[in-house]
Amino acid sequence: MSFYLDRFDLDAFVRTTLAEDLGDAGDITCAAVIPEDAVFSGVMQSRDAITVAGLPIAEAFFRKLDPGVEVGTLVADGEPVHAGAILMHIKGRARALLTAERSALNTVQHLSGIATLTRRYVDAIAGTGATLLDTRKTLPGLRMLEKYATRMGGATNHRIGLWDAAMIKDNHVAVAGSVGEAVRRAASAGIDRIIVEVDSLEQIGPALDAGATHLLLDNMAPDILRQAVALVGGRVPTEASGGISLDTIRAKAETGVTYVSVGRITQSAPAADIGLDFSPA
Repeated sequence: MSFYLDRFDLDAFVRTTLAEDLGDAGDITCAAVIPEDAVFSGVMQSRDAITVAGLPIAEAFFRKLDPGVEVGTLVADGEPVHAGAILMHIKGRARALLTAERSALNTVQHLSGIATLTRRYVDAIAGTGATLLDTRKTLPGLRMLEKYATRMGGATNHRIGLWDAAMIKDNHVAVAGSVGEAVRRAASAGIDRIIVEVDSLEQIGPALDAGATHLLLDNMAPDILRQAVALVGGRVPTEASGGISLDTIRAKAETGVTYVSVGRITQSAPAADIGLDFSPA
């Protein structure tokens, strides 16, 4: 199974994760309990209904310790599965596969949890015309994986980092002196994408006049969002953001905004319940 993510080194991730688990002594349990020539045959199974993400990475963990492992993947990342669904069959050297088990499961559980929660938000705004965006509220070092998982759940990736667009927020405005001045400075620096957070209708005109290319409408109630969308008049994309939950997202998406961004899908997603169990061949 091939897997590639821009700005993500899968081999380095696998090596670093396994090194953290193995320490200096290695897997002392397997070395003591499992015969060197023992074979493990097992199934990776979801115990809940989920949207799957991370199976190619799990396979990479198993292959790192047993290059000859037999892997049969039954679903693809991004697919919804029912509780009890088998995701993967594996067979190979028992010591190697049981040593890699925790790292493989941790990754699939975390990424599938993000994809599953993301899918719930995507479904909640279906038919509104708005697109769900993720945010930079990710665990350090795991951003590319977590943003991959949101894509598997149906979201669109927003900014990857600080380098790919200007994002002018309240603290930038406070230091610059005004929304208009902050935007003018960004435009003067030759930045093409200038996203501006506004928390009042009064800031919209100055932001647009100064060259904003995208407005983030922060913590606005649906009636204010409708007014903001009307003021913008389609000149730039609009994004509802701030404190959005499954209970509130549809009302905000129905206001006519282009996007709704939700930090919870990466920041607060619970891990999916997925296990790896011995299954006689």
